[in-house]
Amino acid sequence: QAQLVESGGGLVQPGGSLRLSCAASELTLDYYALAWFRQAPGRAREGVSCLASVASREGTTYYADSVKGRFTISRDNAKNTMYLEMNSLKPEDTAVYYCAAKYGSSWSTNAYEYDYWGQGTQVTVSS
Repeated sequence: QAQLVESGGGLVQPGGSLRLSCAASELTLDYYALAWFRQAPGRAREGVSCLASVASREGTTYYADSVKGRFTISRDNAKNTMYLEMNSLKPEDTAVYYCAAKYGSSWSTNAYEYDYWGQGTQVTVSS
């Protein structure tokens, strides 16, 4: 059964860094657009960052304004894994983070368009 398994969340002080990983099994991420979403208590799930599939001629990425310049999305095709590098973390980044994969080349910030989801990993930014 195809699945995404996340790791790397935790507690970090403001200004610190974390790297989230999302390993895929029974599906090849090359053919999928990828994304990281997050959901804080009492708030809607929001798209944080997206990455077009390997087949995309544009090779585009998306970052929410709130994380631009601090977060970096990437993929390692050999390891069939995606990452979210998070730097200069702020308390408002505290949330459960989810990785997601959407079959096809183009990314989207609409959660309903994604076919596979990770289980979620808690990121807490606090002193």
